[in-house]
Amino acid sequence: MKLIVGLGNPGQRYRNTRHNVGFQVVSQLAHKYGTGPAKSRFHGEVVEAQIEDQRALLLCPNTYMNNSGQSVLGARDFYKLDHQQLLIICDDCNLPLAKLRLRKQGSAGGQKGLQDVIHRLGDEAFARLRIGVGPPPEGWQLSNYVLSKFNKAEMSEMETAIDLAAQATVKWAVEGIDRSMNQFN
Repeated sequence: MKLIVGLGNPGQRYRNTRHNVGFQVVSQLAHKYGTGPAKSRFHGEVVEAQIEDQRALLLCPNTYMNNSGQSVLGARDFYKLDHQQLLIICDDCNLPLAKLRLRKQGSAGGQKGLQDVIHRLGDEAFARLRIGVGPPPEGWQLSNYVLSKFNKAEMSEMETAIDLAAQATVKWAVEGIDRSMNQFN
């Protein structure tokens, strides 16, 4: 069993914001690989999936970004998963727009949802796929920026990035982190 978590904020207000690219990737995976309807579990929306020969749980926490670890911890503990079976997908303001960065482990890099996951799991040794949303324009507060929507030109680039992130996630689930990093970083 693989646990694939897209970070974001629940609700229509946050749909298609920079902070919700993790939700968008998981939604695309659920559409293609889901084996049933979404269920409310682990303080989130969960879809069971079959990605080639790998069984997966696709999770979008409903706890809002800064408390994402609560949902991840609940799912991890229920299924008794090792951290090597976990992939977190999130936005990153430190990466250029639409750039992907896949890592085996590491710090939160200022991403508060990822920071909460690390805090609650007590470990940084799990895979994460960061999707660049670019830095905030001069004069913007970071919180306002990540909760803003993409403009049309940015959205075109982000649609491609979300597709690539979904492909990277499938590669991770089927062939492992090293092969996925080699192909998508």
